Amino acid sequence: MEIFLPFDIVSFSEEETQDCGRSLSLLLDVGSVVALRGGLGAGKTCFTKGVAAGLGVSETVTSPTYTIISEYEGKWADGKKALLYHIDAYRLKDDDDFAALGAEEFLYGDGVAVIEWSERIPASIPKDAIFVDIEALENGGRKISGRRRLVDAAKL
Repeated sequence: MEIFLPFDIVSFSEEETQDCGRSLSLLLDVGSVVALRGGLGAGKTCFTKGVAAGLGVSETVTSPTYTIISEYEGKWADGKKALLYHIDAYRLKDDDDFAALGAEEFLYGDGVAVIEWSERIPASIPKDAIFVDIEALENGGRKISGRRRLVDAAKL
């Protein structure tokens, strides 16, 4: 049996979507992975901008669609250097493409990894990742749902 920590939020602006990402950043630590899922234009990069702001990143965060991986430097609340690895798996075919890039090192490295289009590389996502689904609503809002595995009874 697995137990997850859920959250469900409806955002009606880019600012609210970024605020959600900023709030989530308070739960992150070195080695955290945030696996984002959602269609084109759902708000994955906007959410990531909020995570980056929460980690003290001052650079402008853009979608790494063509570069696949962007690295940003910020600061943790204690003043220590915080690294953000922003990964976009949209152009990857599967987990083998991800592994061929050597990108797994960013999931187990010295920073936080936020992965857009994480559903394209499901076997590469650590089981303790925070999964965030972003859905565009008909009224222009965004439904942002998150979950994290808290307990896997099979390992007890």
